[in-house]
Amino acid sequence: MNHDDGPAPGTLDGMTDTDAVTTQRSTVEEWTRALAESKGSPGGGAGTGVMLAIAASLASMVAGYTEPQEDQGAELASLHARARALREAALRLADDDAAASEAFGAAFRLEKGPERDQAIHRASVDAAKASAVLGERAVAAIDDLGWLAGNGNPALIADVVVGFGALRAAVAGARTNVSFDLATLRSAGATLEQIREQHPGLWSAVEQLTAALERIDHLTAAVDDRAAPTDLD
Repeated sequence: MNHDDGPAPGTLDGMTDTDAVTTQRSTVEEWTRALAESKGSPGGGAGTGVMLAIAASLASMVAGYTEPQEDQGAELASLHARARALREAALRLADDDAAASEAFGAAFRLEKGPERDQAIHRASVDAAKASAVLGERAVAAIDDLGWLAGNGNPALIADVVVGFGALRAAVAGARTNVSFDLATLRSAGATLEQIREQHPGLWSAVEQLTAALERIDHLTAAVDDRAAPTDLD
C-alpha cells in the first residue's frame, strides 16, 4: 500500500490487523489510539493494568531518589525491587485482560443458545479472574506507597500522591470489572445466589477491593496538609 494513501480501515497508522497493539511493545500513542477505537480490546480492564504500571513506576522513581536511614536500606531496596517488578507485571496483566476482553466479545457474538450461554459464562469468569489478579497486585502495592509517603524523599511527595491516584484508579477499575463480569453471568442464566456460591473468591475480591479504596483514601488524606492550602480564601 502507498503510504500516502493513509492507513487502511481498522488499522492504526498503517498497522495491519495482524499487528497486535500491546502495552509491552507499542508506543503510548499507538496503545491509547487503540484504546480509543470502538473495539473493546484494549478496554477498561487493560487501562486498569496501565494505571497500576504508572503507580508502580512512580513508586520506583521515588524509591530511587530516596536516601534511606541507617536501618532502612534493606527495606527500601526490597520496595524498589517490588516496584520495578510490578511495573513489568502490570503491563503483562493489561495485555492478558485485553485478550480476555476479546474472548468476552466473541462469546456475545455467538448465536443465542446453550453454546452461547456456556461461552458467556466462561468468558465472564475468565475476565473476572484477570481483573481480580490485577486488583490483588494493586492492593499489595498500597503499603509500599504508604511507606514512601512517610519515608520517601520529601521533595517528591507530589509524585507519591499521583501514584496513589493511579493506584486508586487501578483498584477501582479492578473492583468494577470483577463486579460487572460477575453480574454478566446472569446473561447465561445464573442467579446472584448461584454466582456467589460458585465463585466465592471472586465475590469476596469485590469486598476486599472496596476496603482497599478506603485505605488509599485514608493514606492520601494523611498527606494533604503538606500541600499549599489553595482551597482557603
